[in-house]
Amino acid sequence: MRVFRATYKDRDGRKREAEKWYVEFRDGNEQVRRLPGFTDKQQTETLGRKIDKLVECQCNKETPGRELSAWLETLPRRMRETLGGWGIIEGRTVAASKPLSEHLTDFEAALTAKGATQRHVEQTVGRVRRLLEACGFVHWSNVAASAVVAKLAEWRQPSAEGKPGMSIQTANYHVQTVKQFCKWMVRDGRATVSPVEHLTRQNAETDRRCERRALAVEELRRLLGAASTGPERFGMAGADRTMLYRLAVETGLRSSELRSLTRGSFDFRIEPATVTVAAGYSKRRRDDTLPLRSETATLLRAFLATKLPAARMFNLPRREYLAEMLRADLADARAAWLKEAATDAEQVEREQSDFLKDTDAANRVVDFHALRHCFISNLARGGVHPKLAQALARHSTITLTMDRYTHTVLGEQSDALAALPDLSGPMGEQQRATGTDGRAVVAGSHAERQHVETEGSGADGEGDAGRLAFCLAFSDSEHSAGVRRDAALPGNASRDAEPDKCRVKREKSRDSRQENQARPTGLEPATTGSTVRYSNQLSYGPVLRGEANYTVTARGVARVARERAEVVV
Repeated sequence: MRVFRATYKDRDGRKREAEKWYVEFRDGNEQVRRLPGFTDKQQTETLGRKIDKLVECQCNKETPGRELSAWLETLPRRMRETLGGWGIIEGRTVAASKPLSEHLTDFEAALTAKGATQRHVEQTVGRVRRLLEACGFVHWSNVAASAVVAKLAEWRQPSAEGKPGMSIQTANYHVQTVKQFCKWMVRDGRATVSPVEHLTRQNAETDRRCERRALAVEELRRLLGAASTGPERFGMAGADRTMLYRLAVETGLRSSELRSLTRGSFDFRIEPATVTVAAGYSKRRRDDTLPLRSETATLLRAFLATKLPAARMFNLPRREYLAEMLRADLADARAAWLKEAATDAEQVEREQSDFLKDTDAANRVVDFHALRHCFISNLARGGVHPKLAQALARHSTITLTMDRYTHTVLGEQSDALAALPDLSGPMGEQQRATGTDGRAVVAGSHAERQHVETEGSGADGEGDAGRLAFCLAFSDSEHSAGVRRDAALPGNASRDAEPDKCRVKREKSRDSRQENQARPTGLEPATTGSTVRYSNQLSYGPVLRGEANYTVTARGVARVARERAEVVV
């Protein structure tokens, strides 16, 4: 690499030097290149050294580092294009070196060519431009996710005058648009990676500023009645407004889609009749055909009878006046409803109600788009399958249909609870754990069970309840299967009628099982899998109160069981 100043001869034949210094170097293909630099020699030498680094990256097929890329963005555009034409820097590096304002102009043209509406293009590009300018981003290398997050957090703070800051939903829209712009930069080959790809949107449910509500069926009927008898508003007669509201509630069409309808949009020759929204006016950018109710189709046929096929169906006012027009008709409907009160008490109750109010106690509002919410909510109330409701609403996801547009009221939720079983009815006959005498088992602590056993044992030998409670508490599941009615306590005359040999054999088997369950001192009680476990395992020494005190051990339980009751398998 060498830096020199070129010479030339003027018209008089005198030798002169050029004002600019030149850089001479060899590119990756060993071809000599000469690039005009600056009028200052030191700046031109710095340019030559940077170009040498770029040639090294070209030979090694490496991407220039962040520092070198930032330097490239400061070069004049013509110099960058010259280096790009020689292949020393990639085309995307040349494009990334352009100011972000030029990229935004290209992004706007790309959105328009894609078929987006003018309002959508202006809104999207405006949000991106506002955020980039506020963050001070001039070139692509300046874009940083941390700066975007910090600026949005600053915008969400309330002002010094107490005015609320930006809502989370609006901040999410800005995040979405700047990510869309950066993603377009990558797809168009102007950048390698998006620096804001990892940004996520926050939960907008915690900061809802405008929550719509769906009108009840009775509210919709009264709204249509008030509109039909009301005066002309914003250039629309009462009959036109009535048909507009009804069509919006029964089809879910948006205001821009309703504005585009003509007589030719309806087909009454088939059953059911349909309305078609052209792709240029549909949010999904495709033709949407929706069915119509038979009653509504009859009214529409008469409504459109005098209109030309290409004539607009409705002469809608500007978008910002639609909500005002609807709320005026809603106010007339509420005033008529209040006058129908029969008593003063009913009048006060109606005035405190949210019925037909444009803003209820929960700050939920009614605007023209709320009629679309009414359409989807009525589908849900009618038991329409969620997937079919999504198709009629023309939503991309079922989540949007069921979460954002479906509204339920407290009364409907209360009615849904009627499907749950009634737990307050009369209880069935309590199942009784008994022996052969039909007596119920008394549940409780060890002391309570011993007390019941002691109280139930008398001279007449009727201690069955006590024996049963004792066996259920301290015997395994096999032994607690039943207790003989005539099982006598020590001293009673009645004995088991079975042969002594079988009885002794069973007692030995029972004793061996009890011995196997005996636990070492200081350790956890041993268990035998599926057999009944001791209910108070952490108590190593409960004492039975009665005729004598026994420390409960495996051998002690076996001895007491033999003395107090004879268990029949």
